[in-house]
Parts: sequence; C-alpha cells; structure tokens
Amino acid sequence: MPRVSTVTAPATEPTVVSDFLESSADRYLTFERDDWASLRASTPLTLGASELAELQGINDEIDLDEVAAIYLPLSRLLNLYVSARMDLHTVSATFLGTVAPKVPYIIGVAGSVAAGKSTFARILQALLARWPDHPKVDLITTDGFLYPNVVLEERGIMNRKGFPESYDTRELLRVLREIKSGQRDVRAPLYSHVVYDILDGEHVTVDQPDIVILEGLNVLQTAEGFTEFVSDYFDFSIYVDADEPDIEQWYIDRFLTLRGSVFQDPDSFFKFYAELSDEKAVDVARTIWREINGRNLAENIAPTRDRASLVLHKTADHRVDRVQLRRI
Repeated sequence: MPRVSTVTAPATEPTVVSDFLESSADRYLTFERDDWASLRASTPLTLGASELAELQGINDEIDLDEVAAIYLPLSRLLNLYVSARMDLHTVSATFLGTVAPKVPYIIGVAGSVAAGKSTFARILQALLARWPDHPKVDLITTDGFLYPNVVLEERGIMNRKGFPESYDTRELLRVLREIKSGQRDVRAPLYSHVVYDILDGEHVTVDQPDIVILEGLNVLQTAEGFTEFVSDYFDFSIYVDADEPDIEQWYIDRFLTLRGSVFQDPDSFFKFYAELSDEKAVDVARTIWREINGRNLAENIAPTRDRASLVLHKTADHRVDRVQLRRI
C-alpha cells in the first residue's frame, strides 16, 4: 500500500494525498483521480458503450473513461478482497474438517437520493461478474424493505419515506443473516418506483451467489434498539458522496426528466406532477428536497459516511475526483 506523502512520487507509483478531514486522516488514504486510475494496472475494460448505456439511470452521466478510471481499479481491489476471503473460508473449513457452505461476499453501497448510487451499483455488479472467480453477482436494494404505504400511512410517517423508521430493518437483517449463513433461495421483497410501493407477493431470490451488492440510503446506519446492524454483514462498504448543492441540482434535474417520462404512466403514484409547468416543477422539487431528502441526508445519511470502507467523491459533472480508502 502506498504511503501518505506530500512529496511527488515517481511516475510508477500513485501519489497519495492526505487532505481528508483531520478527524479521519489517520483512517483513510486519499487518492486524487489520476492516482486512483493508475491502480487499474492491466485490468481490462469489459463493458461496451451500449452495455453501459443500459446500466445508467436517469441523468447519470457516466462514460467509458469514467469506468476505466474509477470502476476498474475498484473492481480489481474487490476481486483481490473476494479471493482472499474465499481462501480464508477454505482454510477454516480445512481446520475444522468440515465442508463449509458457500458464503457470499457482501458489499454495501450507501449515499443520498440522486447521488447516483443505483447506477454505480449496477455498473459495479456488471464488472465484478466478469471476473472468472466470482461470476455470479446479485444486486438487491433496501427499497424492497420499506414498509408498505398502508403501514406508513397508519403510522403517520408517509412524509418520512426513506428515513430510517420507514424501513423494516428486522426483515432486512433476517435476509442478510440467511444470505451470510449460506442458505439457498433467500427471498427479498420487490419495490416499484412507478407505483411507489412494495409489490405484494413479488420477490427477488438470492441463491448462493459469489457476491451480493446491497444498495440503499441508510445501510451504514447504526439503529437504536438493535443489537446487530445491517453493516455487520458487510465485507466491504462504499459511500457515494458529493457536495449537497450538486446532489440537490441532480435531484431537480431528475424530477424534471421523470415529469416527462415515468410520471406520465397512468399507474404512476406521481402522475399528478406530470402536467406541472417547468417553474412549478422546480419549486416542487426544491420543496421536496428541502423538507424530505435534504433533511434525511443531513440527519441520517451523511453522518454514516466515515463508516464506509471506501468513499467516492463526485463533482458537479458526475465525475469522481477523489477516492478515500480506509486503512486495513
């Protein structure tokens, strides 16, 4: 691992800069974009432009240069971590004289609404699945563990959807516990962003994959009243970060785009927003951000940032300019 230095390193070694917050400087190594990109080594780019386009969410501006510079070094690092964990399970089974069940490597992805974590998770899933030692990579989201709207309405917290209390954390912990114990055919509930609710009776099945990526707003949070946390089941965790004014603008841009697409669906929970004028739509989006998503970010999501194994900081153009990797 390269050492922290303020002196320019030789061209063959990445420069690591220690401009992280002083409270976290001893826990993280901080890489500028070009230095992180150099850690790709010889990792091949296995995604094409058309595949990348299918993985991107609304208004997420990711190109192949971004994949090569940011995602490939990360996939290489995670491939090394997963291989080491597999070796450790083999050693433990040999020592115990047992046949150990296949235990997935679990990666948590956290970040704000509109920060681009869903697109990030899908691209990471596609790249990790192309490594030969762990071809089966599943992706689940915490949206499926939101309480149904009827429950949120009964509890008077419909306007706090996405806040920690709106999730069935016990159910999420149960699913993670079963996945991490190597059980087969673990079912997780499905959520629809069109109807803005849990799909009754529909599930995604996790059947002993090599890797599981869990993406959600509050996956790094420590919840009161629980003796175990979601993050206890993570082998590695990632926080997708950006300055709040940039995230707010991305949210507004996405809202305007949805107004002309998903909100037009007759089944959409938000179809009443479809006919708003541009000016009114911006006002509504700013109000939702200020009263809900911005508050959730400040109160619950951003405080968990320093619990992540790795932090990716994005600039206003959606490009990552800094990567912070927790020291082992």
